[in-house]
Amino acid sequence: MCWQSFSGRFGMIVLGLSGSIGMGKSTASAMFRRMGVPVYDSDASVHAVLCRGGAAVAPITAAFPGVVAGGAVDRDELGKRVFGDTAALKTLEAIVHPLVRRRQDDFLKRCAARRVPLAVLDIPLLFETRLDVRCDVVIVVSAPTRTQVARVMARPGMTREKFDGILDRQMPDAEKRRLADFVVASARGKAQTLRRLTQIARLCRDITPNHWPPDMFSERTVHRRSTDARNRPRYRNHRA
Repeated sequence: MCWQSFSGRFGMIVLGLSGSIGMGKSTASAMFRRMGVPVYDSDASVHAVLCRGGAAVAPITAAFPGVVAGGAVDRDELGKRVFGDTAALKTLEAIVHPLVRRRQDDFLKRCAARRVPLAVLDIPLLFETRLDVRCDVVIVVSAPTRTQVARVMARPGMTREKFDGILDRQMPDAEKRRLADFVVASARGKAQTLRRLTQIARLCRDITPNHWPPDMFSERTVHRRSTDARNRPRYRNHRA
């Protein structure tokens, strides 16, 4: 699909891509990139602000002494420091989230300057951080629990305790699917996933972009998309 000829008028559609750990979101994100769609990677942004010279290093050093080594945040050590400590986790999020959000804004501004018709925000905690309010369309990638567990436990260094801790911080998959405009079932194979994502991208041609440039007041005050917004015909019944 040629995204430069996506529409005769300019209006950038912001597509939120989310899914719990092990559901196949990263694979879906890579597929969008192969289509030529620009993708913002939230995990990569977090890594950038935590690495040597990153904007989060100094404030994290002040808040969590001993977690910085060689000028970069030791993510394993930081994880141990905040694991099971709600107050510490909130302190960390208060440092990292605004910095990551700034990088996200810069990505969208660059896309808009290039007159990109479709931009994807790959954000694992899209609903949890209330960033769905800035998306015209939201896709949730999902898979059966047994598939999710098998994928995650095959990762190097993963333990059941760590896995459960991650799940505790994420909205349940069933709730994410309920809030999504589209659900993509990744367990059906990569070919089916690609076909579904391509179909969704084509359907986006019929959606009027409403979230770029952003309404900053709305984003500060709305916890979820309004009832009116959620009731708009945005293909909620299309499932894969």
